[in-house]
Amino acid sequence: MPAHVKKGDTVIVTAGSDKGRTGEIVAIDLETGRVVVKGINVHKRHLKPSQARPKGAIIEKELAIHISNVSPVADGKPTRVRFVTKPDGSKVRVAVRNGAELHTLHGPRTGAKKA
Repeated sequence: MPAHVKKGDTVIVTAGSDKGRTGEIVAIDLETGRVVVKGINVHKRHLKPSQARPKGAIIEKELAIHISNVSPVADGKPTRVRFVTKPDGSKVRVAVRNGAELHTLHGPRTGAKKA
């Protein structure tokens, strides 16, 4: 089953402490069903001083959130996704809210059908 979001999509967070914020998907892990969204779920890690970092450091890192907590954005609002097969055989992701094409999964099919 294909996921409703892809890397590079602009999504809005629908649940959690960052609810309502938007960002771009940086990475997807379909095995665990989690996505990393740029600027969302940012956590700080404090590092002790070492020889490499004599003053120590504070590193900000985006952590993954569950894929069910994000939705693609259409007209500034979250939308569901529908998969449509066109008459030429191409398959596209379509936003339910406004009918806009989000992404083409594959182009037109060529050749004869198998019996």
